[in-house]
Amino acid sequence: MTAPAASQYLSLHLLETLVAVLPVRDENGSPKSIVYGGAERHMITSQARRRAERVHARDRANAGVGALAGHSTGTRTREWALITARALASEYGWDKDEAVRTARAVIEATGLKFGDPAKKTVANLTKVLLFAPSDAGARIAAHIAEHHQAIRSWTDAYLAAQTAAAKPKRGKKAAAPADPYGSDGVDAPEAEGTVDTKSLPPLPAGTRAAVLTALAPRDAIDIALYGRFLAEIPDSPNVDGAVQTSHAFTVHEAEQLDDFYAAADDAKLDRKKNALDFLDSADDAGAGMTGYQSLISGTFYRHAVLDRRKLRRNLEAAGMSAEEAERVSVAAEAEFVNSFVDAFPEAKKNSTASTGSLPALVLAFEGERPYNYAAAFQRPINESPVDEKDRTRRADERKGGDGPAGPAAVERLIGHHVFVSGRRGDIATGRVLTYDPHIDELLDGLKELGATKVTSIKGLTT
Repeated sequence: MTAPAASQYLSLHLLETLVAVLPVRDENGSPKSIVYGGAERHMITSQARRRAERVHARDRANAGVGALAGHSTGTRTREWALITARALASEYGWDKDEAVRTARAVIEATGLKFGDPAKKTVANLTKVLLFAPSDAGARIAAHIAEHHQAIRSWTDAYLAAQTAAAKPKRGKKAAAPADPYGSDGVDAPEAEGTVDTKSLPPLPAGTRAAVLTALAPRDAIDIALYGRFLAEIPDSPNVDGAVQTSHAFTVHEAEQLDDFYAAADDAKLDRKKNALDFLDSADDAGAGMTGYQSLISGTFYRHAVLDRRKLRRNLEAAGMSAEEAERVSVAAEAEFVNSFVDAFPEAKKNSTASTGSLPALVLAFEGERPYNYAAAFQRPINESPVDEKDRTRRADERKGGDGPAGPAAVERLIGHHVFVSGRRGDIATGRVLTYDPHIDELLDGLKELGATKVTSIKGLTT
């Protein structure tokens, strides 16, 4: 393991070129975009990036691969009642329906709200996603099974009281709301299925404590890295994550293609192929389905920061000793950097092969504060050919075109880093990694890098 780092923050900057992809889209199925430097840019949201990185690290850890192999990780889902019920049924032989009723009642009484009981699709799902250790459901199930007599009696009383409280009193009608919308302009909560929780028997203290302990962040490394917020249960600890992630954006103006597609109907084509005359064949003419999909291409800049001190504090708050937190944080940092470089959102991965992309450049360095270099690309890169007479000027000062976006962005980013690091004494131990042989030659030709070239992801942090 490496020695404890002197600097609090590890800043990561990455340039990657993507062709004909759609890794994230808006509610209309269109690519997300922002306006920056007076030009529209395509955007890949930080949420999409963080989930891809978190799941990538979790899957590797669960498979026994990487720096976090064997360590606990978290799961973000609305299905904790169903997960708990499955554990009750498979491990302890409970009837499936009883297991679901009991698990839902126990978790609901702890403080989490569930969907409308009248709607089967959401009745057993919490209203919010809860990021908790992956074994939380098994732990809750084990407690329920151990105290099954008391919890079964409580569940019967709880469900009976819930049913009674939900029924309107005879001779009275529920008053219609004066305004169907809340003061903030959004739909008001539905009155159907709401219950006065004060009339329900409280969950036994020991059971509530067991559920809170199971749902607490504990030693789930990705919760310490990415954080979680749960407002519904005030006494369940929230975690301010150690990772900060920016939205990725193209370093040049947005380039979008609305691709027309036609999908063939195999059965229809088979009939056409075996038609006895041209009239039968004409009946089966045309595609089975047609439509449009938006695709984007471009060179993206993205950025993330790891707060090393925050990561260690989060791990200690989860119950680790200072020595263990130090050791685990080094492994977590290595896996985070690996995920930042290798992970990619999986939307349309089969039709675009987007997850196979490798970055053109990764720049990593340490400092006493975060450093975001988005300003290097405020003026969008102009991909027109470079004027040979102007080639000796810095990329961000050329009057003509900048040439291809990838190399031009590398020049811009490195130039920006050299300039800033010359004025900020805390920036240290910069390292650069490329998977592009042309970029590798370009780096060799630059007068200054402000960093050391490395040949592996591991080299970015060691």
